[in-house]
Amino acid sequence: MDRERLPRLLSWLERAAIRAVNPERIDALARALGDLDPPVTAGRWGTLIGYDPGPGRRRLVQFDRRGNLVAAFRWRADGLLAWAKCLTMDGRWVGIEPAAASHPAWGSSDRVWLLDDFEPWTPRDAITMFQSLDYGRPDFIPPLAEPERLPPGAGTALLNLVAGLMKDQGVIGARYRGPYPTEQLFTALLECFRYEPSTADPLGRFMDGAPVDWLPAPHESHHLAPGFSVQFRHEIDKVVLDGAAFYRMDWQDVVRREPRVVRSDGSRFICSLWALGRPLEDRLILDHAGEVIEFPPVLNERAPAAPLAPVWTAALGDLIARESAPALAASIREVTSALALEWGAVPGDLLHVDGHTIRISRRLKDAAAAGLVKLAPGTERGRGAVQFILEVARLLGPLVRRRAQMRLLARSEDEQRRALLEGEREPPPALSESVARLVALIAAGHA
Repeated sequence: MDRERLPRLLSWLERAAIRAVNPERIDALARALGDLDPPVTAGRWGTLIGYDPGPGRRRLVQFDRRGNLVAAFRWRADGLLAWAKCLTMDGRWVGIEPAAASHPAWGSSDRVWLLDDFEPWTPRDAITMFQSLDYGRPDFIPPLAEPERLPPGAGTALLNLVAGLMKDQGVIGARYRGPYPTEQLFTALLECFRYEPSTADPLGRFMDGAPVDWLPAPHESHHLAPGFSVQFRHEIDKVVLDGAAFYRMDWQDVVRREPRVVRSDGSRFICSLWALGRPLEDRLILDHAGEVIEFPPVLNERAPAAPLAPVWTAALGDLIARESAPALAASIREVTSALALEWGAVPGDLLHVDGHTIRISRRLKDAAAAGLVKLAPGTERGRGAVQFILEVARLLGPLVRRRAQMRLLARSEDEQRRALLEGEREPPPALSESVARLVALIAAGHA
């Protein structure tokens, strides 16, 4: 690595808050920076990782290019992990306490904590748990209990921490070992691992519970300003701005459907609100290193709130259920039927959630209507209406699925088993009656 970076790392290690992680080992790392082969690695975008100079390859601290601590590890005298913590993209600390819990499905479990922001290790709230790992050489991706309890971005941060430890130890071909192979987990894994390139239909295999080999490919995260962080591998993968995440569209051969995207435009990267195959509003423009070029002004919306036509509710429930795990279908329809959906102003975003009231940006409806009038009546306009409905369903989908999963998990084991069996009985029809009715109304300009 470039030794010119070492004085900067030394200055970070000398900070009292960093020494407090483990004074003896941090001081040993600081002294070892003068060795011919210092125990440090550097990421292509400026990440610096310091290792314990003792035996083994044990991470102590990880910094972003601004000197922000983004991960820390404390190891016991016997070489086992005492605790580890990492910073989420929106600035919260989550931690791992090994072998601190037990789960009926897999036994020994590592506790996940929400931590105090200002202390080396002060747990505040127990969040959940996952199957225990050997952090000296983790060799599988563990199942996580109650993933819906994690704060936004925490699951990806924890997976990235594990991927980094795997990479340190030369682990390849790790597999997920658990009962919840959801699409949300698959997309989170894409941010920290790469599936074996020869895998055919990796998402389908994963969702079916078939083995998929994952190669550790941890990302770098850089916290460049309050409320603003950027995630990199070969280039910008993800941006978090004021709690909203923008994702690149292509992840190996998988295309993510997201309402907020990061797209390249020459040497610039633009964070946009995205729908109907095009940007509706640009929120942020960055250079290739994630530095800000421009904050475009937020468009000033004045549209009054207006409820969606009642036919939307059943149609959205059917479409979201169709793109979800079959066992969630009934819960998804229950969740959507309880929502109060409305069009209205959502400055700087496409969706605003306030309990059961969900406001969808009026700009999405207006953009769809403007496109539909340009299409020929009949089949062409009907296809345009279907695309519009799918955009709304996919915008609501992650929220609805989380709530449906929580609803299903709150039921008895017998009810959960029944939901699983009912979901396997027969595939849904190509187009439900409620969706067909909504398509016809939209194509006619009445919904």
